[in-house]
Amino acid sequence: MPQAIDTSTASAAPGPAAETAPLVSVRHLKMHFPVTEGSLLPRVVAHVKAVDDVSFTIRKGETLGLVGESGCGKTTTGRCILQLEHATAGEIIYNGRNLIGLDRQSMLALRQKIQVIFQDPYSSLNPRMKIGDIIAEPMLVHGTEPDKASRVARVIELLRLCGLDPRFADRYPHEMSGGQRQRVGIARALSVRPEFIICDEAISALDVSIQAQIINLLEDLRDEFGLTYLFIAHDLSVVRHLCHRVAVMYLGKLVELADCDELYGNPLHPYTQALLAAVPVPDPEVEKMRVHQIVKGEVPSPINPPSGCVFHPRCQIANESCAQVVPQFREVKPGHFVACSLV
Repeated sequence: MPQAIDTSTASAAPGPAAETAPLVSVRHLKMHFPVTEGSLLPRVVAHVKAVDDVSFTIRKGETLGLVGESGCGKTTTGRCILQLEHATAGEIIYNGRNLIGLDRQSMLALRQKIQVIFQDPYSSLNPRMKIGDIIAEPMLVHGTEPDKASRVARVIELLRLCGLDPRFADRYPHEMSGGQRQRVGIARALSVRPEFIICDEAISALDVSIQAQIINLLEDLRDEFGLTYLFIAHDLSVVRHLCHRVAVMYLGKLVELADCDELYGNPLHPYTQALLAAVPVPDPEVEKMRVHQIVKGEVPSPINPPSGCVFHPRCQIANESCAQVVPQFREVKPGHFVACSLV
């Protein structure tokens, strides 16, 4: 049986060259959900600032990890890129085209290139459809495999590619384990030969040993087909194994972005330091000697976020200016960005 990933010494594979043109550019993205009051004549009384001025790029062939606590805006960012949510402001540039404002027909053509693997491998699969039909459906929608024989051959190829027996094509989702269902989700995403895949907590619902298998599968597929991933997760040990760069979110904002080894070896933002301090070490003797950094307080409401730096009410090094001045997301060393006035 595969063992859980030991990331104490793991490091990501070398990423694409820094001068490579980005495949995805997110610029000053905002997603504010209105809060309404009244049933007869509803009026907007506030906004939930789920994503608040987020910018990053993803180069072709790269895996960018997006991490943070539940509710920090990771999934909303991914949904905005997929155009499942219509952003309040900002730009999402994919291969030179701004996705925001595209009409339905133009976006449909691009959806073949942009796919998603969802968190729950059961609820994301239609329980009334057989596995073969689930994988073949995107080919029908986009017309990539026009005749039935080619679709059947493609389904068999994808099942084998994702480590499943081709006979599974005649099964229903409830007849498979969680790990097998997630492999079906991956096969479905690959069915239209995409360039960019958003993995939205794609392994968080799986057992640890199965997580290792899925991570290795995603890594192999990336290398074989030149895929680009946005890997959304809260497990920093998994992110370290798969990603080239890591972006850390807190309360709708990016607080740090750096190459994987640089972020884990030299975290600069107090929130990133606290997150990494909470990652358990698989050596009981080392773990016993560690000093854990406890983050005080609760995550503030995104309806009424703190003034200045959003992390300052919970930060151990904050001073008076942190409550007044919004820190710039700036490059403090080549490729290492941080939003903290005290760094």
